[in-house]
Amino acid sequence: MAKILVCGGAGYIGSHMVRQLVQNNYDVVVFDNLSQGNADAVGDVPLVQGDLLNRDALDAVFAEHDFDAVYHFAALIAVGESVAAPDIYYRNNVTGTLNLLDAMRVARVDKFVFSSTAAIFGNPQAELIDEGHPKVPLNPYGRSKLMIEQVLADYGHAFGIRSVFFRYFNAAGAHTSGEIGEAHDPETHLVPNVLLAAMGERDGLEIFGDDYDTRDGTNIRDYIHIDDIASAHLTALDYMEKNPGTHAFNLGNGNGFSNKEVINAAEKVIGKNHKIPYRIAPRRAGDAAVLVADSRRAREELGWSPQTPDIETIIETAWNWHRAPKFGPFAK
Repeated sequence: MAKILVCGGAGYIGSHMVRQLVQNNYDVVVFDNLSQGNADAVGDVPLVQGDLLNRDALDAVFAEHDFDAVYHFAALIAVGESVAAPDIYYRNNVTGTLNLLDAMRVARVDKFVFSSTAAIFGNPQAELIDEGHPKVPLNPYGRSKLMIEQVLADYGHAFGIRSVFFRYFNAAGAHTSGEIGEAHDPETHLVPNVLLAAMGERDGLEIFGDDYDTRDGTNIRDYIHIDDIASAHLTALDYMEKNPGTHAFNLGNGNGFSNKEVINAAEKVIGKNHKIPYRIAPRRAGDAAVLVADSRRAREELGWSPQTPDIETIIETAWNWHRAPKFGPFAK
């Protein structure tokens, strides 16, 4: 049985990845500082509380376990915050990843799966963004992820570390069991904020800008269900066995929805003629107008395809989790 270290495994995407790894009979250990994650989200999987900026803590977990591969989800991800505090983002995201890679080298672990982002591309120069699209990130968050991709290419060439990195667009939704979902503090993502506003748990839902060159003036994004992201990551282990080097894959549904369309879809899911209040706020620094994925490479080389492409179904899974009294973010 292969043994996998999941860094950031108590967070939103990481906890869903842990579920899929366990369901596919992998032996999993989670490493997380719990600054963004929730210990309850990892279930019965062993959790080591530690920080990637603490090299001693990393060396200790590698000394205790014989890992076959590492999944890396631990990162700061808020675009606006990265603009205001780039020092924190570069230190956490880039330096933390360098520490992790160097601990892997000492332990002779040579397979690495990295959670990257569509934010590395900046403003799109094509209707659909493929892996070769120019990379001109608009914010420190995107630049930090692009730096890591470049580090992985260099570490692969110099040290033989095999890596796959996935650039996904907007992760959304919740596990179909209703047991885990998306809850950040503070929450910055649109889908959960829309649902929190619908529940009366958030005042003043804001849409940042309605003067973009899009069909209704608001940002357009490609939303991909969290379980579809995890299933793509699962394919990376076999892919790296057969393919040395560094490999990039874009993940998305290939359909873009505007901020207003997401609100409308949520109103349909909730039903009963429910109207979700919001206001238009100024644009955020570092936001692109449109980001939609071309995922053909992942489909062709990994045999992956999204199983939940419909935006209303994605939102419905999130809604079911948010209103569940036992598992929702406001459970008592």
